Amino acid sequence: MPKSAETRLPDPSVPLADPTRWKALAFIALAQLMVVLDATIVNIALPSAQQDLGISDGNKQWVITAYALAFGGLLLFGGRIADLWGRKRTFVVGLLGFAAASALGGGATGEAMLLGSRALQGAFGALLAPAALSLLAVMFTDAKERAKAFGIYGAIAGGGGAVGLILGGFLTEYLDWRWTFFVNIPFAIVAALGAYFVIREPSGSRNRSPLDIPGVVLSTLGLVSLVYGFTRAESNGWSDPMTISLFVAAAVLLAAFALVESKVKSPLLPLRVVADRNRGGVYLSLGLAIIAMFGLFLFLTYYLQVVEGFSPVKTGFAFLPMIAGMITGSTQIGARLMTRVAPRLLMGPGFVLAAIGMLLLTQLEIGSSYAGLILPAQLMLGLGMGTAFMPAMSLATHGIEPRDAGVASAMVNTSQQVGGAIGTALLNTIAASATTAYVASHAATAGNRQLLELQALVEGFTSAIWWAVGILLAAATIAVTLINTGRPSATPAAAGAEGAEADAAVPVVMH
Repeated sequence: MPKSAETRLPDPSVPLADPTRWKALAFIALAQLMVVLDATIVNIALPSAQQDLGISDGNKQWVITAYALAFGGLLLFGGRIADLWGRKRTFVVGLLGFAAASALGGGATGEAMLLGSRALQGAFGALLAPAALSLLAVMFTDAKERAKAFGIYGAIAGGGGAVGLILGGFLTEYLDWRWTFFVNIPFAIVAALGAYFVIREPSGSRNRSPLDIPGVVLSTLGLVSLVYGFTRAESNGWSDPMTISLFVAAAVLLAAFALVESKVKSPLLPLRVVADRNRGGVYLSLGLAIIAMFGLFLFLTYYLQVVEGFSPVKTGFAFLPMIAGMITGSTQIGARLMTRVAPRLLMGPGFVLAAIGMLLLTQLEIGSSYAGLILPAQLMLGLGMGTAFMPAMSLATHGIEPRDAGVASAMVNTSQQVGGAIGTALLNTIAASATTAYVASHAATAGNRQLLELQALVEGFTSAIWWAVGILLAAATIAVTLINTGRPSATPAAAGAEGAEADAAVPVVMH
């Protein structure tokens, strides 16, 4: 008798799918969008907030840096809290805390209050972001459904920054900079209520071992030193003694953290999480890709507003093709192919396509055609990154034990946050150096000083974008060489290696 879907008996070892999983995905995606867009939404509002609250030029970067430091520094701790305390509870508390911090920022009466609220937003973001990703991994156990869910999540993770630019432009131009904070409150409350009533976290997946306090202290201080080092390099230069001291401190603290984690009984970051070549490949390639993307957001925003004279709203809309490309790449290409081909065959070509799009942008000049140059470049960038992000997000929790789910999810967010801080500082410094050199070499022959400054600015952008092309190609190389797991629906017999065994166990262990 042929085996049909009707006659095949269900496998008792595979848990039944959670009936509320798609509703839960909507609330998890909403929370992820809020966290990601908050990294860029304030950028456009910053000049207005600075003028309104009397923030000095020297301190204005702290509006961005305070968020990045708290978020990047506390992510591993947040992931461990989710494993210990429960992912649903951590997620809801993180959302409510984020809403309260946003209300504080929107009502800020001075510089200290605004900076404090940004640090609080980062801290609560570090709680809810890893909880969101690990909840998704726990609730979607079927390989095809998992691919679709992570496709949606990947598109939001990749495109949320550009959505932030659009929303930031609208709110700043038509309402007030304070609304870039207040807008988070309905997002957070709707997501928290939805999560509370809809999400059912599987029992028995918590890690109740004691909290690794030395690990928490060393990892937080190490990551804060690293992120602040790159931020300071952007404003004070790479040879600044304080910048060098921060990098040395970060290296020492993170080395001490790795040593402690190899010795303690219940480590904050079990080294098995990062030692796996597939997960390690994801964290590394994703971090590099984010370095390239964050730099690009910054340069294109400045190019469109300063060089081409676009308004904040028009600038935001100019990023729409990239968002469309990311959504298409994630949900139509990545999600459809993920159960048919190995993840490296999506990630490698995806990063290469993004690099080709980036390569087009090295041709930017004053008056470059948006339709002829920027539009096709954005579409390629979006399609490439969307296709690569989706399997990367899913692979980040590849073969992980349920007790490590929060920490593995936190590592994805950590690679994104640290990558974003490095990208902004590194590429901005390269651009500034190239701009200065161009002005120095052309000052004697330039007739129009204003035109010279704009040409120098564009020269700086294109010089840095060349570096971004190289960084994306490096991400593609790492993805193809390090990641060796088979497709998620592969059977152990067909795929043959450790990766296939983990993939075949998706319904049981992929949390």
